[in-house]
Amino acid sequence: MSDARVIIKRDPEREERLVATGTTAAELFGGDRSVVAARVAGRLKDLAYVVVDGDEVEPVAMDSEDGLNILRHSAAHVMAQAVQELFPEAKLGIGPPIKDGFYYDFDVETPFTPDDLKRIEKKMQEIVKQGQRFSRRVVADDDARTELAAEPYKLELIGLKGSASSDDGANVEVGAGELTIYDNLDAKTGDLCWKDLCRGPHLPTTRNIPAFRLMRSAAAYWRGSEKNKQLQRIYGTAWPSKDALKAHLSFLEEAEKRDHRKLGNELDLFSIPEEIGSGLAVFHPKGGIIRRVMEDYSRRRHEEAGYEFVYTPHATKGKLFELSGHLDWYADGMYPPMQLDEGVDYYLKPMNCPMHNLIYRARGRSYRELPLRLFEFGTVYRYEKSGVVHGLTRARGFTQDDAHIYCTKEQMAGELDSLLTFVLNLLRDYGLDDFYLELSTKDPEKYIGSDEDWEEATETLRAAAEKQSLDLVMDPGGAAFYGPKISVQAKDAIGRTWQMSTIQVDFQLPQRFDLEYQGSDGTRQRPVMIHRALFGSIERFFAVLLEHYAGAFPAWLAPVQVVGIPITDAHVPYLQEVAAKLRAQGIRVEVDMSDDRMQKKIRNAQKSKIPYMLLAGDEDVSQGAVSFRYRNGEQKNGIPVDDAVAEIAKAVADRVQV
Repeated sequence: MSDARVIIKRDPEREERLVATGTTAAELFGGDRSVVAARVAGRLKDLAYVVVDGDEVEPVAMDSEDGLNILRHSAAHVMAQAVQELFPEAKLGIGPPIKDGFYYDFDVETPFTPDDLKRIEKKMQEIVKQGQRFSRRVVADDDARTELAAEPYKLELIGLKGSASSDDGANVEVGAGELTIYDNLDAKTGDLCWKDLCRGPHLPTTRNIPAFRLMRSAAAYWRGSEKNKQLQRIYGTAWPSKDALKAHLSFLEEAEKRDHRKLGNELDLFSIPEEIGSGLAVFHPKGGIIRRVMEDYSRRRHEEAGYEFVYTPHATKGKLFELSGHLDWYADGMYPPMQLDEGVDYYLKPMNCPMHNLIYRARGRSYRELPLRLFEFGTVYRYEKSGVVHGLTRARGFTQDDAHIYCTKEQMAGELDSLLTFVLNLLRDYGLDDFYLELSTKDPEKYIGSDEDWEEATETLRAAAEKQSLDLVMDPGGAAFYGPKISVQAKDAIGRTWQMSTIQVDFQLPQRFDLEYQGSDGTRQRPVMIHRALFGSIERFFAVLLEHYAGAFPAWLAPVQVVGIPITDAHVPYLQEVAAKLRAQGIRVEVDMSDDRMQKKIRNAQKSKIPYMLLAGDEDVSQGAVSFRYRNGEQKNGIPVDDAVAEIAKAVADRVQV
């Protein structure tokens, strides 16, 4: 028997080893339980893969990104097996891994109930304990159709082999090249327990799934299209250890407490009335205060940075979006047209940039005016599918803090550098300070303009990003059709990442709109256009901050900054005088004159997450003082009124979190 010479790669080390022909990846790694798969020539393989001469083999640990995906996809298979054992009539859809978990779609007569999920999870635990072996085999298309004749959705996927889109998870089932089925085999007898069309790879056995939990079920259209049948989707999560699962469930519990929709209702900040429609929010008075303060501070900072404010209408003739190219590339995200003016199509605007271009083009421009920075709080409308609408974070009507900067090519690098610094510093002012940057590059299938323009824009953005000394992550193919972009990714208080500001370099729209300026030599030249949204949208940023602070906004953003709490009704006039002094300093203050007892008033203020409580009784009145109670429960007594007012005013001015 001849030997095979392979290279084991464990960055940065490379070990050359001579092994017997027929050696598997599992044997190569000596039964290391942390290794769940192998990467061979860049492709993931099961540990049952037999290495061949010349292979370069890299171990894949369960706690790596690829390892977690394999774990979760294997758990999805176990869940599907459990479903079909309990509900034999269930037809299989797809079951890909997703962030922090997995799902599987099923065609069943009635939706799954919470009790059903408990039964399915119990059955999964039985399958895991059995230690069934995942076994891969290659099948011909016709043989696969014969074996899976009772699974109509799998038959459809077989027909899509080689062209399935990763967007709907179908590539988990099939891919280019050979077709494979994974059998779940009994650990003792080797008998077939269950099978599924799948590209793999999988864990060696079901016993390698350490910890999982089923989370919820929901309706989902087959392959994400509303034209297809609605299936039932079960979501689950799986982790490398029980402790990791417990930590994740604790994280989800904390995230649920911070859910902006829940807090928005509890704190009376906003609502999304059914009578208005999904994804269309109204802000209540307290939410309106927070939003106004957010916007006012942003306006002031933009004015200091040399931006000029503009306003544009909510609707426009369709020809504007034909000119910009959005009707070619973005029509699915736009509301249907309105037929007005003898058949002329009008659209609710999904973005502001085409209108800003018309403002630029309204008169001749000179190089002396550049860079020209136009800014607008512009409300836009996008037709998001009902399945993705989510409170304020994914809405159908929202207000962008939208800026478009027109500059010369010579100014572009410097403008991007200062712009990114401006964006990051302003986000820090609102309390976010843990960032990394993402560079989205050209989608080869969806772009306009020359490759040379795209390369220049991409490299200039890269250089600006690298100056910030932040981690830079690549997003290949993630750019809009007209230019590459940098997006600021920010972590919140519990470690979740949110996409915040975006900055895009655009050589294409100035050309489409024939934008020009007169250069210093008298020639007509084309400006560069930079698109920039700092918050993304006011609504979404509002939601991010609401969850980041768990509703306990810093004093400068809090809708009510101070509440006066009298010990008895006799102390109300005194606190009203204190409140007048605070209002003279621009502080938002209320005096609680309700019939509630003092302790109930304190609890109400804490529940409303008001930063400061000022209590007053006979001794405070006689001394011209107040008792100072903070949101965290700390209290200081006998503080002179003027000192209390000065402390609060300074904390608000300095944007201090209390």
